[in-house]
Amino acid sequence: MPASTGSSKSSGRVRPPHQLFAPPRVIVDDDTDRVLVGRYRNGDRAAFAEIVIRYQRPIYNAAFWVLRSVEDAQDVAQIVFLKVAERLDEYDGQYKFFSWIYRIAVNESLNLLRRHGREEPLDDEIDLPDADSANPESKLNDAQVSKRIQSALMTMSANDRLVLTLRHFSECSYQEIAEILDVDEKTVKSRLFEARHRLRDLLVDLHQH
Repeated sequence: MPASTGSSKSSGRVRPPHQLFAPPRVIVDDDTDRVLVGRYRNGDRAAFAEIVIRYQRPIYNAAFWVLRSVEDAQDVAQIVFLKVAERLDEYDGQYKFFSWIYRIAVNESLNLLRRHGREEPLDDEIDLPDADSANPESKLNDAQVSKRIQSALMTMSANDRLVLTLRHFSECSYQEIAEILDVDEKTVKSRLFEARHRLRDLLVDLHQH
């Protein structure tokens, strides 16, 4: 669900997630990103507002799944866009803008975890997604599965949540994840394999209990 950008949100904070999983990534038009960056560099400040609209929700979601906290994710999202505004002239156009801004978000999220010294308690409520099916039984099953995955994910390490989020929720390619995490693709695949294995084990345990 798109984030609100209305003027009534004077603080500029992103709303808490209205569904368990982020929707499929829709920011795939690299040409549009390049145009917006070019406009901003040429003094068009309205272009930055468009960048915020395009990336506000994905950045918030990525931060939330690392931090498990609505408030912390909102803070990180604000910091990310402040840093983007300061550093946009440093952006190297040979890399995807998506990867560049996500890397800032990941670094800020992990930095916040380190400053805390430990992971904060999990936020109590996350709304489950509304199923499109008209079948009530199907809706119930979808909600049950989503709740089970949510419970499992939130017990995993921040690094596991991060790599699973980037691959399955943000729909990043292996190359994009490698750029975001500053590792090679082989390492990405290895981390994903191990994280998926741990998630499967957790789901089995939750199902049995």
